Amino acid sequence: MPAILLIDDDDAFRETLVVMLVDRGFTVVQASNGLEGVDAWRRRAPDLVITDMRMPYMDGLKTIRLLQIELPDIPVIACSGSLGGALSEAAALGAIALPKPFTPLALFEIIQRALEHTAS
Repeated sequence: MPAILLIDDDDAFRETLVVMLVDRGFTVVQASNGLEGVDAWRRRAPDLVITDMRMPYMDGLKTIRLLQIELPDIPVIACSGSLGGALSEAAALGAIALPKPFTPLALFEIIQRALEHTAS
């Protein structure tokens, strides 16, 4: 199954997503901020990244920009609880914008589409 890197500073939210993703058969590597995420993808390139936009140390936009330089073909899903400019900026960088809260079904549909698009 594909490996997903999940970057979010909300421990409870991240743990909930990890359980859902693992139950669906994904391998999940988790990080609590962008800096940890960078370290994680440098150790093992994921098939897909899900990142929060507002995090300490390195926010989602900086994380996405660096990811595009180092792993330009990896799809990114950008999540945020605020519907402001961060999601729009992430989408302009090529990320798939997903406002929080979202349903598990919506997340899995987006993951499936992103992975299918990458495979083609």
